[in-house]
Amino acid sequence: MLFDEIPQRDLVLWNVMVFCYSQNGFGKEAFELFRSMRHNGFTGDEFTLSILVQACISLGSQIGSAAHGLVFCLGLSADIVVCTSLVDMYAKSRQIKDARRVFDGMMMRNVISWNAIIVGYGQEGNIREAMLLLSQMLREGFTPDDLTMSSILSSCAHSTVPNEFFQVHGHVLKNGFHAFKSVCNALILAYAKNGFIKQAFNVFDITPDPDLVTWSSMVSSCAYHGLHREAIGMFDKLLQQRILPDGIAFLGVLSVCAHAGLVELGLEYFTSMKEQYHIQPNSEHYACLIDLLGRAGRLNDAYHLLEKIPVGTNGDVLGAFLCACKEQGNASLAKRVICELFNLEPNKPVNYALLSNLYSLVGSWDEVAGIRENMMENCGNKVPGYSRIDILR
Repeated sequence: MLFDEIPQRDLVLWNVMVFCYSQNGFGKEAFELFRSMRHNGFTGDEFTLSILVQACISLGSQIGSAAHGLVFCLGLSADIVVCTSLVDMYAKSRQIKDARRVFDGMMMRNVISWNAIIVGYGQEGNIREAMLLLSQMLREGFTPDDLTMSSILSSCAHSTVPNEFFQVHGHVLKNGFHAFKSVCNALILAYAKNGFIKQAFNVFDITPDPDLVTWSSMVSSCAYHGLHREAIGMFDKLLQQRILPDGIAFLGVLSVCAHAGLVELGLEYFTSMKEQYHIQPNSEHYACLIDLLGRAGRLNDAYHLLEKIPVGTNGDVLGAFLCACKEQGNASLAKRVICELFNLEPNKPVNYALLSNLYSLVGSWDEVAGIRENMMENCGNKVPGYSRIDILR
């Protein structure tokens, strides 16, 4: 490596190398290089620590806490860049209480600091706290940017109080944020998921130069409201605009076809995804395709597909097939995948509940008793709140 051949290395060069490791997902190597850096007489500065803190996101909470301790040891606990990195690290690691503790202790903040904590609460679906932080941010004289607003709106998608995102939309219009695609995309999903599909269409109509995310948001929004024809129309318009679809866009339209019973069209889209757009299907696409075939009663076709999936089967794919068997009352085909599913996910209550329901439908009460006994042995007292049928159907 070229770095190893350089005899005289200064702090800037060490930082660049640590940054390269961190940015490319080599968090462990970034810390090893930092140790080597210390052995060579370089303590590191605020830039070094902010890089290392970000590297902790992929390394787990224990390493993150150790990095936080190092920040204190090096006297950088008042540095705005380092503290913002800590807030971001804790938030992305789903440790929102620790993120808030660091944020509240900051002597100085900037818009990036506010965004880090607001995004964290948005990811948690805590719209109330995100809105309170937005109000506090405004009171303290900070101006939100497009990231702030899109994060707030994304959390609004989980809100049960429509007034909250109506207020945010008012702020968006008043301050010109509707010129940002990311904000419009978040608005579309927020309106759609709260039952206001007409308003979602209105936002789509004023979105400047809609991109793939915008179109995909409309496809999923229409599907969410059972507007299957409109969802497929949106996807076809996406293609007409010469926007290259990705795997997520195809997953959306395949799901629409499954729910609408459009088997042949779904198969055409699946073939097009592979052959025309050269997108390698993943397990989610195959689970959706099995759901598509299962809903149409084509269980044998679904099973043959299951046997030759190149990416291998996982719990979602096998669960989709089991759901299809349950819907069609076909216990004999279900038995062919039961062992594989329980080997993959032996402690998942939803699998036992699904199989128990299937055997109940066909009147196999001895099997029902056996399944429930196995569930108690492997899952304890856990009772599933949702089945895969709820998720996939």
